[in-house]
Amino acid sequence: MKPPFANEYRDAWAGQLRRDDVEHTRRVAGWVHRRRDHGGLIFIDLRDRSGLLQVVFHPDTPEAHAAAHKLRAEDVVSVQGVVVPREEGTVNPNLATGEIELSARELDLLADAETPPFEIVETNKVIAEDTRLRYRYLDLRRQEMQRNMELRHAVTQAMRTHLHERDFLEMETPILTRSTPEGARDFLVPARLVPGSFYALPQSPQLFKELFMIAGYERYYQIARCFRDEDLRADRQPEFTQLDMEMSFVTEDDVIALVDGLLKDVLAAGGLEVQLPLERITYDEAMLRWGSDRPDRRIGMEIKELNEVFEGTEFKVFADVVARGDVIRGIAVSGTLPRKRLDELTEQAKRAGAGGLVWAVVEPDSVRSPVAKFVGEDAMRRAAELLGANEGDTLLIVADRAKVAANVLGQLRLAVAPDKVEGNDIFWVVDFPSFEWNEDENRWDPLHHPFTAIAGDLEGDPGTWRSRGYDVVLNGTEIGGGSIRINRPDVQRRVFQVIGLGDEEADERFGFLLEALKYGAPPLGGIAFGLDRIVAILAGRDSIRDVMAFPKTATGSDPLTGAPAPVDANQLKELGLQLTTPKPSSGEPGPGARR
Repeated sequence: MKPPFANEYRDAWAGQLRRDDVEHTRRVAGWVHRRRDHGGLIFIDLRDRSGLLQVVFHPDTPEAHAAAHKLRAEDVVSVQGVVVPREEGTVNPNLATGEIELSARELDLLADAETPPFEIVETNKVIAEDTRLRYRYLDLRRQEMQRNMELRHAVTQAMRTHLHERDFLEMETPILTRSTPEGARDFLVPARLVPGSFYALPQSPQLFKELFMIAGYERYYQIARCFRDEDLRADRQPEFTQLDMEMSFVTEDDVIALVDGLLKDVLAAGGLEVQLPLERITYDEAMLRWGSDRPDRRIGMEIKELNEVFEGTEFKVFADVVARGDVIRGIAVSGTLPRKRLDELTEQAKRAGAGGLVWAVVEPDSVRSPVAKFVGEDAMRRAAELLGANEGDTLLIVADRAKVAANVLGQLRLAVAPDKVEGNDIFWVVDFPSFEWNEDENRWDPLHHPFTAIAGDLEGDPGTWRSRGYDVVLNGTEIGGGSIRINRPDVQRRVFQVIGLGDEEADERFGFLLEALKYGAPPLGGIAFGLDRIVAILAGRDSIRDVMAFPKTATGSDPLTGAPAPVDANQLKELGLQLTTPKPSSGEPGPGARR
């Protein structure tokens, strides 16, 4: 940090004073972190954003000493004094300022603080998340949270610096836009001036960044706020932040090569070094080997095909699967799982769509399994060898359609994975199918979005089309995804038709894009990265809420402000809206909320 702007409150950052400052007069300002009375001496640890500094008040400065005696934690103060070395035996090697202290001469109390609902001092005490969010401004004072916010800043600056040096323009897209189908529910905003009509908050800047390319801006990026009205989880919030970017006259290889360098700089800002080029694996390989298009490869337990092992078996379940041309696949889990756990995994497999789960335990002289007598000892041993199992390990085997087996075993890998895994793993997943069949809705759904360019015969079976999309996976989390885009109106209409959008509906929802494509769109492509997810991984946090300044709870509420909350009848009347259900209670409002 650069020296602060010198004024009546401070001329130095508390956490940046060092031995070079000894015998100099300095003024610092901040919050009282701790206060300790040692006989005649009073010590406080003064905290500002730069760190902690020990300040000592001596009885020979009676006015300052008397004022210090009244200080409490979180009082806001300005202190002037002389920097002195700490006495021998009192140096704190765990503190950046641990070799010195400020011998106070003047103390100004700038704000008196009430006792906070939890300690700002870092302790092992667990603070309930609802309490942390209710008093988020206090939670953000904690050193851990300040480190997270500083990391977020560093990551964001690395993004901006890297892209600025490569001729990208930082541009903004609308927050109030039109509702378009992009995979999640839109947040709708009533338009007062057009009764009965609504804006939508953007799920992403997708269409507008394509229009930038059509407009000839070549390279665009934005640190964009996005909004999705969907159920929440640890890595999902109703509003979140993306690094959004787009380029003209590029292929997949161009985008991936540029993003490789970007990720190297961004991750380095959080202390994670990666080697380039990043590995690429295909979607089909990811699903076959790990049962997921965003696998955490660090946990091992690679899925293996076992059809040849069990071919000719008398076990009817396996024999029927082989006869149908479906698959038998399995994984090896380190250690012997108790029967209760195996029963739980079997139920999980059934909920995920499998008919059941076959398990086996590798013992010194045999492979114990409920089906061992039907499939034969030799086959079970060969399965154990192929899966790389050692003595005492457990085999989990699924026989079903390839899609079901991949999905089930992918879930089971995560269910039995260790709580902590070492190292980091980052790679690209490429060559996705363009669509997957939605059996419930009897339609094709795009695996990325309906603006993704297609590889394949456009007059052929959409199930054979391949997507020109690509995702980046870090430690089992998809941190970014993108694609080469469709740049011809006839191709875009064909894709709309496949997903069930007729020309009339397509014109109603996407007419502005289809019209723009008529006027000459370059080959274009881009990608978007979840900023919150990247920072959470770098910070070692399980939830993105810990790296967002003011997040919502798992139910979408904000304990700080009391949002969402009812509005008064006059506001509804101005918007031409009438509630068809009783007005809900907003619960306890936050400290700044109004009824």
